[in-house]
Amino acid sequence: MSKHSKIPRPQIGTFHRYELSVVGTPCNKIVQLAKALATALPELNMVYADADHHADSNSLPEVMQAGGWGAFSDKIAFTRVDFTGQLTDFQKKQMLTAADWVLVNGNHFDAAAQIAVIDPVKPLEKKLHKLTNVQLLLKTADDMEIPHYLSACLEGRSVPVLCFNDAVAIAKWVRNYLNSCRAPLYGLVLTGGKSERMGTDKAQLNYHGKPQQQHVADLLASYCERVFISCRTDQLASVPKSYEALPDTFVGLGPLSGILSAFQQHPNAAWLVLACDLPLIQPATLEQLIAARNPLKMATAFQSPHDNLPEPLVAIWEPKAYAILLQFLSMGYHCPRKALINNNIAIVLPQFPEQLTNVNTPEEATVALQKLQKSMENK
Repeated sequence: MSKHSKIPRPQIGTFHRYELSVVGTPCNKIVQLAKALATALPELNMVYADADHHADSNSLPEVMQAGGWGAFSDKIAFTRVDFTGQLTDFQKKQMLTAADWVLVNGNHFDAAAQIAVIDPVKPLEKKLHKLTNVQLLLKTADDMEIPHYLSACLEGRSVPVLCFNDAVAIAKWVRNYLNSCRAPLYGLVLTGGKSERMGTDKAQLNYHGKPQQQHVADLLASYCERVFISCRTDQLASVPKSYEALPDTFVGLGPLSGILSAFQQHPNAAWLVLACDLPLIQPATLEQLIAARNPLKMATAFQSPHDNLPEPLVAIWEPKAYAILLQFLSMGYHCPRKALINNNIAIVLPQFPEQLTNVNTPEEATVALQKLQKSMENK
């Protein structure tokens, strides 16, 4: 019998959710490929993971040579952190969360997916145990044939084959591969607020012929694989049986309660979050956000027309956001907007900014209803 409750785990590899190791060629050629891809993919924040063959104590910062445990250096153009000891598997993943993807030297480290190189200098025959999920084959010469043992390792799967020196083609493949790995999109209707200024539950207001929580859920259903209505446990009875309710497991944190509770239940989904107090939202606005989605970033969010800051409650939160939000919470911050401001996200300028208007008071609700009625009359 397990002592602890089982919760779903995020799918993270050795270093990162999006990682590829290069196996089957000497380290200097892997570095060559890493440099070429860094140049060919300037829009992606790539981290290259390798081991340093030539490291020695003399290469440490002077304070560490004198016995200091670590050193933090702001180099203006970049930041450097050195410390003694080794990163644990957990620390590696945590440190590299902000990266878009990680390219790994497969001679030293494993990764969840691999690029296998056919190179007579370093045959793959003794590295087959590393080839658990080959996604691409690279030939170091055009006339090379795929070895029989490698074909057998692929178990009949069709894997693209490119030339090792064709950085442009490899970069294009990497873009397509990373895009194909995007997480499924789930919808989350946030209804857990106490609606104190409105004086009644905003989720139950009727702007579109049905309670707002149901209208938003139906709107999201056109774009998401699954849709959940996020609520406090005392609101469960107000969620119709035909809709999926997702009660808060994190409590007292405002909108962050719903977002973290959703990630805890489905950590490998991306969440299209939409607050129930935005009655003017139309399909065109959601379609703009989804079209601009960058699955490699922490989130894709609209720039608020009111203060030019990221709008956290009309946003797509990617799986990597889960760990980042928990880190912010551990430091005493529970504002999701603050997490967006301080991380690498995709920002979208809204084509219809008036649709991002929050409605929090009876007076604002009356104005919103009038606008919706006028819009219907003009159709």
